[in-house]
Amino acid sequence: MPRPDVIARHAELDARLVRAVRGIRLLGLASWPAPVQAGFLEAWRQGNARLPDVVYPKLDFADERAELQAIAAAADPDEPLGQYLRESAASWESAARLLEALGTPQACTESMALFGRPDQALPGEGPTTREAAGHFIQIAGELDHELLAPEEQVPVSATALALQLQGDLDEFFGSRVISVELDPELIAKAAAGATRIRLRAGAAFSDYDRRQLFHHEALVHSLTALNGRTQGRLPSLALASPRVTATQEGLATFAEQITGSIDIERMKRISLRIEAVAMALEGADFLQVYRYFLDAGQNEAESFASAQRVFRGVPLTGGCAFTKDTVYLRGLIGVHTFFRRALQRDRLRLCRWLFAGKMTLADVVRFEPLFADGTLSPPRWLPPWVERASGLAGLLAFSLFANRIRMDRIGGGPLDDPAPGAPGHPAQAAGRL
Repeated sequence: MPRPDVIARHAELDARLVRAVRGIRLLGLASWPAPVQAGFLEAWRQGNARLPDVVYPKLDFADERAELQAIAAAADPDEPLGQYLRESAASWESAARLLEALGTPQACTESMALFGRPDQALPGEGPTTREAAGHFIQIAGELDHELLAPEEQVPVSATALALQLQGDLDEFFGSRVISVELDPELIAKAAAGATRIRLRAGAAFSDYDRRQLFHHEALVHSLTALNGRTQGRLPSLALASPRVTATQEGLATFAEQITGSIDIERMKRISLRIEAVAMALEGADFLQVYRYFLDAGQNEAESFASAQRVFRGVPLTGGCAFTKDTVYLRGLIGVHTFFRRALQRDRLRLCRWLFAGKMTLADVVRFEPLFADGTLSPPRWLPPWVERASGLAGLLAFSLFANRIRMDRIGGGPLDDPAPGAPGHPAQAAGRL
């Protein structure tokens, strides 16, 4: 256990960090107000397509950046708490620089420093993020909507979904801990905070959306924020530092996957955004990206919301992008690999501790002795799929084994036989005897 004076000193530095970053609201300050969408769509429908008119605030975080630099300098790089604080301060400082550069190419540069690029390789020296996105787009294109049951194709209103989701959350917590609200000003379909989930009023949702919002937004994003608030010595674990975005989104998407709440259309939406980020970086402007989403099957409102994600905070004329959406697949692969390695090494406790606040995969490893000695608190709440360690281990164990099977070397199975009625099928051969 670290010496009490070391813990106390870093706890004070963490309190300073929490105060310093209160105004650095990256997504809130970079996102567009709802009237921008209404004006664009009205002009579009009249055949007068033009780039949206977005005005960003002029921001100055010089004092906050100086304080973050002082915090990083005072943190001990040889202590886990110090390493966490130094990296967190640097991440928040980069976010502040991005906000100060809203509407300029520098915002794109800062975005890539925080979230990466679509041409980055996935963990394990795999394909690039863009190549993986292309794979899922192709698969989704080959599968038609007949895969969905009729009840899965019935749209659900935002009002109905809010009531259903509120009931799910109240049952999980045993009381009203997280409120579900309708927000007519929201461009995205949903947004989650520690104690509130907002849904865009008037939006139509699917049967899968309810489960995705419950497992992705509520039981990862909101839950880790709530658990982070219980950390007496490190309250910054309740904050969505930009450096934790890949782990947070990867963990949330993994939660969808392991609970059977993700569908191929959801994977397609995530992948389309990655491809759109790559297109923007290569020179596509907002209108070209908007048309890309339309051509991919999204309606006008959803296409605008998707294109807005790509261009928030950066110039709309091409060559720049807000690259946050590239972290979803990279984060998913990273989290999935981390969980499987934790099983292999008998350290599934790390997977549970990952929910004790908003942290990176590297953080939870270096925090392991701090959880063990009580410096950090275990999570107060856990999603059911994590809490049931035996079931989680069973799923991961099968995944580990299945990865050893070479699909290109399997033959002679039922799917390798000719289809009934096709030349070479046993029934056809018998008819020729």
